[in-house]
Amino acid sequence: MTKPQAVIIGVGDGLSAALVRNLTADYALTLAARSSTKMAVLARELDARIVTLDATDEAAVASLFDSLPTPPRVVIYNPSARVRGPISELSADDVRKAIEVTAIGAFLAGKHAARHMLEAPPVDGVRGTILFTGASAGVKGFPQSAPFAMGKFAQRGLAESMARELHPQGIHVAWVNIDGAILNPGRTEPFDKPGSMLRPEGIARTYRHLIDQDRSAWTNEVAVRPWVETF
Repeated sequence: MTKPQAVIIGVGDGLSAALVRNLTADYALTLAARSSTKMAVLARELDARIVTLDATDEAAVASLFDSLPTPPRVVIYNPSARVRGPISELSADDVRKAIEVTAIGAFLAGKHAARHMLEAPPVDGVRGTILFTGASAGVKGFPQSAPFAMGKFAQRGLAESMARELHPQGIHVAWVNIDGAILNPGRTEPFDKPGSMLRPEGIARTYRHLIDQDRSAWTNEVAVRPWVETF
């Protein structure tokens, strides 16, 4: 039986790599990112297709989805951009570019994923799942991080709007609040704070749970955070 299609946009060596490994047994994977360097390693390991992509270019995003042999069953959007600095000193051009990656890119991925999923016949009432990788900046703005908060708040609103529109049509949409630092390759936890960082494989299992959720109890937003956090 031909595997259903899964698309992961924004692929590196941390969370996205864990997502790829979690899905590879059950899905035919297309990996997309601005640079192919890290994707190429995963593609060789897991026999995945790779596409070099500027996620803010609508023609390129549309082409990515049009090139799939069948409508995608899973689409995950990971990219975001940060510009730090005092609000009085930020460059409008830099802020605009950051928001284009975090919010406009998410919109384009959601638009073209939904366009194809809506053409697919539902399986047990479900046409597919679209997930957006969020952050705590989408629920609280931190000082000197206005562009990231602007982008993530917009992305969160996009996901909620899409969920209300698309859930009744069989497309599960959810925004995942990554509320903490991820223990990506090359990073180490503070010596005095063991268990304070999120494991990529643990986060990936939450994404997989969302993908496999029964539609009678779909989640449109979930937060993941280290167990040692005191809130």
